[in-house]
Amino acid sequence: MSSFSDYLVAHLIEQEVALFAAAERLRAASDSEALHDLRIAVRRLRSLLHPAWGMPGIDEVERALNEVGRLSGPLRDLEVLLPVLESEGFAAAVALRRPALISGYVALLASPQWTRLLMLLDGWPRLWRTAERHGVLDGLHRQVRKRLDKQWRRLRLALRDPAHDRHRLRLLIKRVRYSLEAYPDDSPLPQRLLAPLKDAQATLGEWHDYEQWLIRSERELDLMPLQPHWNARHDLAQADADRSLERLSKALG
Repeated sequence: MSSFSDYLVAHLIEQEVALFAAAERLRAASDSEALHDLRIAVRRLRSLLHPAWGMPGIDEVERALNEVGRLSGPLRDLEVLLPVLESEGFAAAVALRRPALISGYVALLASPQWTRLLMLLDGWPRLWRTAERHGVLDGLHRQVRKRLDKQWRRLRLALRDPAHDRHRLRLLIKRVRYSLEAYPDDSPLPQRLLAPLKDAQATLGEWHDYEQWLIRSERELDLMPLQPHWNARHDLAQADADRSLERLSKALG
């Protein structure tokens, strides 16, 4: 029990360091991948903590992570869109939107949601160790294994549904993929499934981008000329995603 608790704390601190480093890069505007890396750290922390839901402090930290993920999502969508617009020759559209992205970075790191997350992450290890000393964490390892098993069973059922929702599948795949990376020795899935999980996540991500851009183009008139091209790319991305989902379904068995 103790060694498993130590494992969880060590990995939380590791991802916390990654989160802080990405935040400082974002604050300094030092590179274009800072926000992406911040969101990856948030996702890895959520995947680490979610199977331990209900244990001391976990729920509060996970809710705070979810809030930061929700706030940063539209910023990342815009961040991905701008280079696409630039490559299509829509320089005016890029110039119009870039200030919102820059101010969004500042607003994210100044938000009460970010401040709350930092406070909770700072205090969580002490709370966790206190709970451990009082025997509150009994059954933690068993609970984590049970929930990891439940996650992949939910994904397998969703993949078998002929009317599956690609948006839901994308979220389920993310959760299973990052959980497998967080708990390689406790996940019911073998490490060889990481490749098809990553492939499905990537192809669904591309499809999701075109979905979002087409929705955006309906309300942002300067993007409307891109609709025919984006519709064609969307259909190709959807077909590619469906093929990767079929490969994943076969790999899961």
